[in-house]
Amino acid sequence: MNDKHPLFGLKVLDFSRVLAGPFAGRMLSDLGAEVVKIEPPDGDITRMWGKDIGGLPGYYFQQNAGKQNISINLRSEGAKELVLELACEADIIIENYRPDVMPRLGLGYEQICEVNPKIVMLSISGFGKEGPESHRPAYAPIIHAEAGLMHRQAERADLPHSDLPLSVADTNASLHGLVGLLSAIIMRERTGVGQHIDIAMIDATLATDDQVHYALDDSEDTAPLKNDVWETGAGPIFLSADFRYVWKLLTEASDVVDPTTKDTPLEEKISVRRNILKEYLMTKGTWDEVEAAMESMNLAWGKVRAPEMLREQPTIAARGSIVELDDRAGGTRPITQSPYRFSNASSGVRGPAPRRGEHNHEVLRDWLGKTEAQVNDLIEKKVLGSDV
Repeated sequence: MNDKHPLFGLKVLDFSRVLAGPFAGRMLSDLGAEVVKIEPPDGDITRMWGKDIGGLPGYYFQQNAGKQNISINLRSEGAKELVLELACEADIIIENYRPDVMPRLGLGYEQICEVNPKIVMLSISGFGKEGPESHRPAYAPIIHAEAGLMHRQAERADLPHSDLPLSVADTNASLHGLVGLLSAIIMRERTGVGQHIDIAMIDATLATDDQVHYALDDSEDTAPLKNDVWETGAGPIFLSADFRYVWKLLTEASDVVDPTTKDTPLEEKISVRRNILKEYLMTKGTWDEVEAAMESMNLAWGKVRAPEMLREQPTIAARGSIVELDDRAGGTRPITQSPYRFSNASSGVRGPAPRRGEHNHEVLRDWLGKTEAQVNDLIEKKVLGSDV
């Protein structure tokens, strides 16, 4: 790693767990920041999720690749003082505890600001720092339910209420938090003063929800018709177009003839036309034939691809969106690459995920100048923990 990385030289303490927070820390690391994960003795719960290779489960590996790790028992005597020492050297702190936790530990923004007024601190919680629900614990599915996403999915797809297949509320909060952090760093260059950024997952979800205006305006009936998945002779595809438009293009671009007339009842007309399109698509027995048909109609379409086949997706393969990292067990394992592609800068995942407490000695030596004996004393006093 060198100064070609945009965030080279920034130091980050990442106290966050699971996804809302760790994802922002992972992106900061990919962009060149030195990110140290502060992990409690009982570990991040994501160490229980995913395929375990070399003692590093997949979920944890994905969100913490490229970070260093020191394990601190924040409730032990001497822990607060150690963290404040580290905070004096840091540019950024990330945490996603409930809003009252860090202040109770003596590590809230006001306390840290006393020793480092330039600190930029990002706090992510389900319902924000202040308000009637600030005390509530929240993971992404809680926000998906509260923000209307589960209801909309069920209503539009005519399905029972269920969670989304990805943690949108967490990643939205992390990405909005990342924007806030970098904005505050730029402002600090101007003012010399840091900032506390309060990100509520429910705010971030609403702000990123391009469909919420239908609910706010009570205008669901003005939304486009839902897009459809169609079977072809090669496999299922998704068409991103109103069926009426698809039918118009089909009859213009092929020898398909519309057997309906202006006198055909509407429901019958729709049924007849949909069956004709269904039969037409089933005549396309290869993906080359499917693609040629879609190009002839200039339609946006996508192969309904099983997730385990992602590495066969042409653009993912060509852009190196999935890369192989040292699995710390003598082999390699796949991990998603960060999406940033700069014209004159470097970025990308910088190494495997750390074990708990793996960098206790290294970080405290490099950041604070502590000797091996001093670090060992902190381990003996159970301020620091380690799996290595």
